[in-house]
Amino acid sequence: MEFLRRKYRSSVRWALARRQLTLSAAAVVILATFVLLISGVVGSEFLPHLDEGAIWARGTLAPSTGPTEGTRIMDQARLMLAAFPEVKQVVSQVGRPDDGTDTTGFFNTEYFVDLKPKEQWRPVFHEDKDALITAMDVQLSKIPGVLWNFSQPISDNMEEAVSGVKGELAVKMYGDDLKQLEAKGDEVVGVMRGVPGVQDLGLFRVLGQPNLNLSVDRRKAARYGINVSDVQEAVETAIGGKAVTQVLQNEQRYDLTVRYIKSDRDTREAIENIRIVAPSGARISLAQLTNAQVRDGASEIYRESNSRYIAIKYSVRGRDLGSAVEEAMQKVRAKVQLPVGYHIDWAGEYESQKRSQRRLMIVLPITILVIYIILFTMFKSAKWAALTLANVSMAPIGGILALLITGTHFSVSSGVGFLALFGVSVQVGVIMIEYINHLRAQGYSIEDAVVEGAILRLRPIMMTMLVATLGLLPAALSRGIGSDSQRPFAIVIVGGLLAALFISIYLLPTMYVWVARDTDKLPLAEAEIEEPA
Repeated sequence: MEFLRRKYRSSVRWALARRQLTLSAAAVVILATFVLLISGVVGSEFLPHLDEGAIWARGTLAPSTGPTEGTRIMDQARLMLAAFPEVKQVVSQVGRPDDGTDTTGFFNTEYFVDLKPKEQWRPVFHEDKDALITAMDVQLSKIPGVLWNFSQPISDNMEEAVSGVKGELAVKMYGDDLKQLEAKGDEVVGVMRGVPGVQDLGLFRVLGQPNLNLSVDRRKAARYGINVSDVQEAVETAIGGKAVTQVLQNEQRYDLTVRYIKSDRDTREAIENIRIVAPSGARISLAQLTNAQVRDGASEIYRESNSRYIAIKYSVRGRDLGSAVEEAMQKVRAKVQLPVGYHIDWAGEYESQKRSQRRLMIVLPITILVIYIILFTMFKSAKWAALTLANVSMAPIGGILALLITGTHFSVSSGVGFLALFGVSVQVGVIMIEYINHLRAQGYSIEDAVVEGAILRLRPIMMTMLVATLGLLPAALSRGIGSDSQRPFAIVIVGGLLAALFISIYLLPTMYVWVARDTDKLPLAEAEIEEPA
């Protein structure tokens, strides 16, 4: 231990003798870290994705798909997913949920894929769930005409609640004309297909449901003395049903509706043969009064804020969320020209990420201001409070480098880790600066007080840093299910504390000598003067 103290003493004196070089090196490190942060090398995301031990897959078919075809595709896809050795069981469903909370038709198929423990996976997929999903996607893509999306059971519910779309991320294009929306949506999909990292890309089509449109020929209707409302009422009564009276059961009321039997309304010919009684008493068929055409219509229309929109769902794998979405936004703005009155919103997790970053930019300055006020009330000096904060500003360097080395993306979890890191770094600065001031009050020169204070406070500083570091090290290295949310938080603190330890024991003494003056007002010296009185 004495050997280490002698070595540390000589290294501190060397740093003080070459303080310009030490401070310049610190400035270069800060600048390089800032460049790393803004260059996008450290990726960004909203929240770390928890590994739930299962996959939730969704296949979207054509809007006109019926129950027979939907069930056939569902059975085929379920067998493909169950063929993977990593899969324990597959549970599937087609159409809307049993509780009736969704308007989805038979074109929607969903699959709960329960996975075995990762120790039983094949080596090529071990510890790499994205690779397993990619392999499943390749296999399922052999089924033509189906758009696939992959998520996790709990995550899927959260993502759909945030974006309102059955997908991890969504692009919402707002406008009036559904055909124009689909055409522009196809253009956006074509552009986003060339963005690295964008997966599960697909357009939720609203058109494609065959509709029988009956257009009333007013001249023909007037010839028979029949109003347009008479035609509409006849169609409503024959096909949809019309309430003619009510049935009372105790305090409950039920409408009693009547309509044609199924054989008289289930084909185009049967509908065209529906008769309407003219004022003359003649029975006129709909074929004589209307022009019938089969056209593609909307199976469902998405609305938000009283405006129609069409949704494009996608996921990001193999790349951080922030850079992938921002690249997609730049390319779409450059290559897709929207008509007047149309606009695009990038919804889902990306929107939540931007909102959390804006809030963090408010919380961070407030946190630093509160720390400064506390330090000022303790030191009774703006200089020492600012010096402590200058030491705190170096702490994020280790956290950013730790994220870069471990390949972890910056998220809300790591942002909270940086805030916690500030608190521990402040404690280190207070321990050293307060003791150096105490030595100066006892008559030491500035440089001697700095050297002795740094040496005598080295052990408490190391104990403070190492206790927190070793306590969070298991969380930083954990890879089990549920550890994804705590790992970025722990990585930031562990990396930041290790860097802050090295920085504090060399840079803080150097900065102290640089800003200290013989005329400094030392609180401890005042205390000793007042004590004899």
